[in-house]
Amino acid sequence: ETARENNRLRQLLGWQRQAPWKLQLARVVLREPSNWWRTVQIDLGSRDGIQVNQPVLTAEGLVGRIASVSLTRSQVLLLGDPGCKVAAQVENATHDSGVVGASGPLNSEFVEMGYLSGSANLKPGQLVRTSGNGGIFPPNIPIGTVVDSQSVEYGLATVAHVKLAANLSALEEVWVLFP
Repeated sequence: ETARENNRLRQLLGWQRQAPWKLQLARVVLREPSNWWRTVQIDLGSRDGIQVNQPVLTAEGLVGRIASVSLTRSQVLLLGDPGCKVAAQVENATHDSGVVGASGPLNSEFVEMGYLSGSANLKPGQLVRTSGNGGIFPPNIPIGTVVDSQSVEYGLATVAHVKLAANLSALEEVWVLFP
């Protein structure tokens, strides 16, 4: 068990060295039982330099952002929560951009991407990443992949369903991104 744990931490740290961001590893210590995938608590707080709105991710992709901070703990608001909106861009020829937000019923695997133009050229499997607009999340953090899309508002806009890259229902360690 310890050997497996050590191996996993070695892989995590190897990824941290290659990542283009300044990251600090945190352990998930509590899931909120009432709506357990919308927020989690981590074991870093203000004494570790954690501040509200810092992005939180795994090696797979974006998880959410810091919502509140105490001395030794912080609350992470996860993607899919109505309070966690992310400016995003699709990796396609037209770089269609929009906003990733809540997906309706409690499904931790999918989010909705709205505010896309009516002419957005979306196809299943296209990657969605942070665009860097809005100031909280730096660009190019993977969010997920387009599953499908539909035209809304009489063709003036497009909404896409996006499957998240990070597995929000099985978070054990996460990385907090520092500016």
